[in-house]
Amino acid sequence: MLRVVHCFRSPVGGIFRHVRDLTEAQVAQGHAVGIVCDSTTGGTFEERLFEEIRPHLALGIHRTPMQRHIGPGDAASAWRTYTIIKELKPDVLHGHGAKGGTYARLFGSLLRVSRSRVARLYSPHGGSLHYDENTATGKLFFAIERAMARFTDCLLFVSDYEQRAYRRKIGEPPIPNAQVHNGLLAAEFEPVPAGPDAADMLYIGMMRDLKGPDLFLDALALAEARLGRTLAAVMVGAGDDLPRYRAQAQSLGLAERVRFLPPMPARRAFALARLVVVPSRAEAMPYIVLESLAAGKPMVATAVGGIPEIFGAGSPALVRPTADEIGGKMVTALADLGAYSDLMPDAASLKARFGADVMAARIEQAYFAALKQ
Repeated sequence: MLRVVHCFRSPVGGIFRHVRDLTEAQVAQGHAVGIVCDSTTGGTFEERLFEEIRPHLALGIHRTPMQRHIGPGDAASAWRTYTIIKELKPDVLHGHGAKGGTYARLFGSLLRVSRSRVARLYSPHGGSLHYDENTATGKLFFAIERAMARFTDCLLFVSDYEQRAYRRKIGEPPIPNAQVHNGLLAAEFEPVPAGPDAADMLYIGMMRDLKGPDLFLDALALAEARLGRTLAAVMVGAGDDLPRYRAQAQSLGLAERVRFLPPMPARRAFALARLVVVPSRAEAMPYIVLESLAAGKPMVATAVGGIPEIFGAGSPALVRPTADEIGGKMVTALADLGAYSDLMPDAASLKARFGADVMAARIEQAYFAALKQ
């Protein structure tokens, strides 16, 4: 049995989903698992998710303030986090995202000074890899990543895109690395039909420009103009930019036809609309795409990051992250939703490639290999 601690900053979105699934599988494998993350992000929905998994985590859930960017308060935040992790005495310290990855690798290295080996693993989940390597910020982050490689026992990438981005922007990893796709639970491959009062389209995700809520609204307005009729949409999620998207819907004349709802389980949201739209500008391997397809929902998605790896090259469901292309594909899909649904990947092939059991088994192998180095 291993003592496994997962460290990440914000308990929202895909990283939080990944960690929850992974901890559930690792507990079933007999490991003692704990979580260390930020206490200033997340809301009532995330609190309920924590309460669901808390009884199963032998090493507990520990939340402490963590800054997103390096700043004056970062030293104090880092020290608090290190103190928590030190008391947990992990065999494996698995960092997720840029901040979690930095903490896990630095603190794991510090723990080695005073005790037996701690395996230090890092899953970027996009994170700093989304930055442009030609900008000053990108160059700084990628220089840090190159320096951090010496404190890393294994890199785990969630997609081929992410692995290639690391090589292009940072360099060939000088340490063991592996590609392990995100995975879904068996129950998530049950279809979710649209409800009787379902809207035409659904956006579900964080309310930030990286995920494209603004593109979704602009595309919706374009689709209405091309179809010559009004469309209804639901937008599910939270974030600091939410008021701006509400104002955008108002300025586009869509306020009465777009419902904004707080975060909720994805499968509950799927029943609210007939077509799911993922208008992201950047992704690694988004859970929402996997969840939507597993639930049998037709989708329009941008061909960014690892999304084409899910659909397959040349899928007619994929578009560039522009309002014009997203809106055009909305029109195509709604013209004959039945025929459009037939273009989606089949559930059987998805389950074979993106099962949570496959994900957990491969990550466990990486843990034991890192401990043997």
